[in-house]
Amino acid sequence: MELDERKTKILEAVIRNYLETGEPVGSRTISKYTDLNLSSATIRNEMSDLEDMGYIVQPHTSAGRIPSDKGYRFYVDRIMEDKERQVMEIKELMIDRQDKMELVLKQIVKVLASNTNYAAMVSAPTYHRNKLKFIQLSMVDEKQIVAVVVVEGNIVKNKIIDLRERLDNETLLKLNMLLNTNLNGLSLDEINLSMISNMKVQAGIHSDIVSEVIDAVVEAIKMEDELEIYTSGATNIFKYPELSDSEKASELINTFEEKKPLTELVQETLSDESGTGIQVYIGSETPVQAMKDCSVITATYELEEGMQGTIGIIGPKRMDYEKSLNAMKTLMAQIDTIFKKDK
Repeated sequence: MELDERKTKILEAVIRNYLETGEPVGSRTISKYTDLNLSSATIRNEMSDLEDMGYIVQPHTSAGRIPSDKGYRFYVDRIMEDKERQVMEIKELMIDRQDKMELVLKQIVKVLASNTNYAAMVSAPTYHRNKLKFIQLSMVDEKQIVAVVVVEGNIVKNKIIDLRERLDNETLLKLNMLLNTNLNGLSLDEINLSMISNMKVQAGIHSDIVSEVIDAVVEAIKMEDELEIYTSGATNIFKYPELSDSEKASELINTFEEKKPLTELVQETLSDESGTGIQVYIGSETPVQAMKDCSVITATYELEEGMQGTIGIIGPKRMDYEKSLNAMKTLMAQIDTIFKKDK
């Protein structure tokens, strides 16, 4: 006999309550615990049926019920089905990875917050220490050219440059050669003032074009201002008394809403030279001032060489570290599978 929806919800409520308290669970507790809006008498009848079916047992006369092995098996199988469904939902969103990246990341952070009961965040992947691939200058009309700047990951930036005087095709070709010969394959910190000055000398009367192209290169490589961060579970903070103080909670919620302070956390995680290991910040160790009363667990995920993002869990200092670390490791493994990272 299969369980109907009502019996399933009651059984899950019994198991969750027993896992939390270790005490037999009565019908009155379940009437407050679920969203079924059923009377204690109705719940007693349903629990009696569950007992007859072998999903729960009554350890002592007049005591509440506790899960049986059959009940635990049902509960665990349901959890596993839910997790597999969540992963499949994420995979289905990846049919077109570029167009649907935002949806995937929002689902990932939602799953993480749900699994841990803490706040969670994930940053969109960016190319860490981007390098320039090539520059292409093309005519738009007599008064303008467009500089197309392509960096690692095929990230493209276009910049329209106004001309002070008309350029012929030969001059445009020479500028393309000058820029690509000097800049291709370089990261931002490798492009120095001496190099720029030398290029301007070689460009002669068109040195202003070199300056504007350099600006476009810097804009394309420097990704911090464009960092996308998705969050979920911020209201979980209110579950913990030490963080639910109005001032602390307000500061934390603002941090999640504004997201700018979270970029410091992302940048520190991505700059970690030890690789893609998991990091744990406790209290004042975190770079985010608003989280000084929290513990923060972060990890770097990598979609392909150099393309990285950060996942984070934010909770109280008394967070369940083992559970949170396991959730993080599991999610990292799932991301590897979902995005089929090239080894």
